[in-house]
Amino acid sequence: MEEKLGAWSLEPGREAWSLEKRIEYQFERLTVWQKGIEFVNRIYHATRTFPQEESFGLTSQLRRAAVSIPVNIAEGRGRLHPKEYIQFLSTARGSLYEALTLIQVSRNLAYLQQHDADELDVFCRDLIGMVNGLIKSVRS
Repeated sequence: MEEKLGAWSLEPGREAWSLEKRIEYQFERLTVWQKGIEFVNRIYHATRTFPQEESFGLTSQLRRAAVSIPVNIAEGRGRLHPKEYIQFLSTARGSLYEALTLIQVSRNLAYLQQHDADELDVFCRDLIGMVNGLIKSVRS
């Protein structure tokens, strides 16, 4: 016996939503969103060695700023009006500037090695350019 659920069928012993059949949302195809996810991974990796006393300070703030970037890109893409999308992209851009500043603070405090801070800095600046380009594209 097979039960139909829209375009999905439920066969006995099989889950309706397998990974192969999951819905891909438009934001997941955006290179800027993918790079945002990569930036989050890099920030989490880099902050693992921060001092324990920074767990609720600089570590947390830098991680939250990084996570905010792809989250706002995705949430904005889900909005119905271009103006709303631009507002969320602007928030993502603000989070990138925040992350850039926090990377500099981390470098100054010697929580990040120069080479690691430079790589994060360049990656962040590249993302800023991508977000700016997307904002420009949505406006036109």
